[in-house]
Amino acid sequence: SPWKPVLLSSAAFSTTCARCAKDRRLRQKRAISERQLTRYFVDQRKVRVVGGHGGGGGHSFYSEPRKVFGGPDGGNGGDGGHVILKADQQMKSLSSVVPFYQGFHGERGGSKNCYGANGAHMYVKVPVGTLVKEDGRVVADLTQHGEEYIAAFGGAGGKGNRFFLSNENRAPKVFTPGEPGQERVLHLELKTTAHAGLVGFPNAGKSSLLRAISRAKPAVAAYPFTTLNPHVGIVHYQDYEQVAVADIPGLIKGAHQNRGLGVAFLKHIERCRFLLYVVDLSVPQPWIQLQDLKHELEAYEKGLSERPCVVIGNKIDLAQSRSNLPLLRERVAERVIALSALTGDNLEELLLHLRELYDTYVRTEQSQGQSPVKW
Repeated sequence: SPWKPVLLSSAAFSTTCARCAKDRRLRQKRAISERQLTRYFVDQRKVRVVGGHGGGGGHSFYSEPRKVFGGPDGGNGGDGGHVILKADQQMKSLSSVVPFYQGFHGERGGSKNCYGANGAHMYVKVPVGTLVKEDGRVVADLTQHGEEYIAAFGGAGGKGNRFFLSNENRAPKVFTPGEPGQERVLHLELKTTAHAGLVGFPNAGKSSLLRAISRAKPAVAAYPFTTLNPHVGIVHYQDYEQVAVADIPGLIKGAHQNRGLGVAFLKHIERCRFLLYVVDLSVPQPWIQLQDLKHELEAYEKGLSERPCVVIGNKIDLAQSRSNLPLLRERVAERVIALSALTGDNLEELLLHLRELYDTYVRTEQSQGQSPVKW
């Protein structure tokens, strides 16, 4: 037979070998640049909205055999469509909102007193909790599912020559064009980013940690400022509760003075209900990082650093981190959870404590008569 069996070594395809299993567990995820990544959280957008143009009025005279002077019969034009912002609880980000929207135009009036059709409205779905601002002032706050706000009105339709018929003018030739739609430039902004926010300096391992506890895929690389936009991952629990965790781009010293893009990053932290401070245990004196982070938050907004929080000591798999861990716990009053986002060590303790923070937040909101944010 021309076909000969080929004997393969069973070791190459072993799934029970300890070495193979360990290599598979420690295999690093492929590094990807932020520029190649399109799936990230967007919590503010600048949108130009224009209402639809109204249709022009008709210009015609009725004519049929044996009825020469039938009179004017030009109908009115249809109104232009509005641009309407509609809150939808299925939307969690403004990433699907494009920079320009325009309502549909109304149709022109026809003969035989036929009115033109109105233009259809343009509906733009936005997340619940979207603030609509114009020239720095809030014009709408969409807090309920299905709530609508007319961002731009459509133009009124023009009048046909039938509209101008009178006893003094039995054969009017006058008709008016449709009016242009309203044009506005709006700033959309989400009041909430996520339940929890990962706060830390560049290269502290925030993106790797978010990858480990959720299905989010933020960029991970061996250089600082890999993350340029916030990413939100959802942590699922067995009782179907979902906790949203945001990977905030790394802060630097002087961020409250808008060094780098500090103020833009601090805005994301401001909208989180509780904070997860991520410090690198492998650096000398990691507690200095926590002090600097709290100083930047407090300088940006008084009381921001006092929100419910937990300190996460990352990179515990390194030798230097194990010696710094007891020193960090001595100098920090908050609870410290040591873990490794790379190997997955001690992630269970973080997930349990994250649920405790979420449950406390829900009870606090309900006791104050408010509805907690659900994902």
